[in-house]
Amino acid sequence: MTRIAIISDTHVPTREPDIPEWVVAEIERADHTIHAGDFESIGAYDQIVDLTDGELTAVLGNVDPATLDVARTATLEIDGVTFVVTHGDGSSGSWRERVLETAREESGADAETTLVAVAGHTHQVVDTTVTFDDPHRADGEDRPVSRIRLLNPGSATGAAPTTFETMFVATVDDGTLSVEHRTG
Repeated sequence: MTRIAIISDTHVPTREPDIPEWVVAEIERADHTIHAGDFESIGAYDQIVDLTDGELTAVLGNVDPATLDVARTATLEIDGVTFVVTHGDGSSGSWRERVLETAREESGADAETTLVAVAGHTHQVVDTTVTFDDPHRADGEDRPVSRIRLLNPGSATGAAPTTFETMFVATVDDGTLSVEHRTG
């Protein structure tokens, strides 16, 4: 079983001075951490790297320094579950569609794969499963992903416009994903 801390939008130090201690403790307990962007400083990124002993998948957010050496999108597989991580920057009105499209394009997964899209940006907690119609395919053709679990952990520091600290703690065991919402 693998324990995953899922965070985003830490915004340290301009909106919040520090990452909350309870979030730090969850990161330290995790086997792997996913950060969906907007560290906002190299110092905040370095702190997360240190807390995770390098077991970190992180992406660039819209307010991260250009010198932060992380990708805009990352894909990883943990115990049979595929995660596609992106920040989701742009208009909040089309956030969901952009994130889902990115997950479908980047995953390379088929309809049998458990696919999870992780994004931040809006600071609003989202945990939902989106089902797509599978178009009819001829025998032998790949089937597209038909379900995506969409996760936005909110802001780990409670940075505005939200008013509370939040994150997800996920466990993956042989292709089965469980997600718990945590707040400070």
